[in-house]
Amino acid sequence: MHGREECEAVVMDNGVIGRRPGGVDGRLRDVVRLAQEMAAAHTPQEAVGVAAEAARRALDGGFAAISMWERERGRLRVLVNVGELMAGEEPLPEDESYPVHDFPEIAEFLHDHWAAGGEPHAWVETAEGVGAGPAPHDRQGAPPSGSWGRVAALRRRGRGSCVVAPIVLHGRAWGELYVARAVGRPVFDRDDADFATVLASVTAAGLAQTERLEEARRLAFTDPLTGLGNRRAVDIRLDEALEAYHADGTVVSLVVCDLNGLKRVNDTLGHAVGDRLLERFGSLLSICGAMLPGALVARLGGDEFCLLGVGPPADEVVRVADELCRRAAELEMGEGVACGIASTGDPIGPVPSARRLFRLADAAQYRAKAARSPKPVVAGREGGPEDPVIRLADTSSARPPERRRFRGRR
Repeated sequence: MHGREECEAVVMDNGVIGRRPGGVDGRLRDVVRLAQEMAAAHTPQEAVGVAAEAARRALDGGFAAISMWERERGRLRVLVNVGELMAGEEPLPEDESYPVHDFPEIAEFLHDHWAAGGEPHAWVETAEGVGAGPAPHDRQGAPPSGSWGRVAALRRRGRGSCVVAPIVLHGRAWGELYVARAVGRPVFDRDDADFATVLASVTAAGLAQTERLEEARRLAFTDPLTGLGNRRAVDIRLDEALEAYHADGTVVSLVVCDLNGLKRVNDTLGHAVGDRLLERFGSLLSICGAMLPGALVARLGGDEFCLLGVGPPADEVVRVADELCRRAAELEMGEGVACGIASTGDPIGPVPSARRLFRLADAAQYRAKAARSPKPVVAGREGGPEDPVIRLADTSSARPPERRRFRGRR
């Protein structure tokens, strides 16, 4: 069943003879493996998937799921399903959820049990409505055996038993780990419930660590004022995009935007109003960027923003930038935006590095700002190599003072 040599023969209450894999040493290895796999996860979603599959294997289940308790919506939302899926179950469901009042034990049992001085503990349900909860001396606050919601779910999906373990994160009930076996398989018992409790605790610790790492990554690559990407995010994505461009010709387009009138707003209305203008334009940029699949929108700093498109034709990027200019001109504050575009889909010459593409887009944006152009200026579309934007980018004496620092390795 598990591919392990160590197995313990058991006879269940229903007379089914089964084998509990691993023994104490095997279960210890399962716990260590779960912790290691969760530590290697890069995102909360990946961590949840890893935890569900590891718990399914460790408990010798045919199916496992992890659900989150969304208090504000009063529901258990399923994040991941693994193993033998039945009709209506998807590996990563978009909206599989159940009212908490159908499964009240996730809320009522936990709080009642804590109030009595106990700790969160897993319990077992069967299709016959017989459960195996905490030990007899610890039954106070335990959920009633045969919770009708879970019993009905087991019967509906042809499963014989399940073990449910609360996942407690930051001192609060976060959700649950659910592992089930099919009809005819050995029914989960008290030892399984004890082990599921341990697995849920390790899962909670792994989720907490992943959340901290995710938050650190978010802060490292996010502009705190607008919520858009920051310069670091652009640097990394642009390097990756140009690798694809050099490998297979993927079109890479960079739109650099300078928000006009920000200094006037700051000087006359205050920096708080200026910040609202930056946030409002950031929202417009996000809306327009969504028109290009996979585009990254970012604030480079101050009044400078950018949009990075990877894949869409240059003309499509220009169309989106034109829409951005039109909408920015209609903002109540500010004086519109100056946009410059450089795309490998246009005749701009070699683009050996991200620095080169940034120079071209920056020069196009400078030209748009100087001319107070209501539309974006596009490098390479006014004479190919003799394009004034390209000459501006390539002639250091003619270029405007450098307004941003580039990473040295470009």
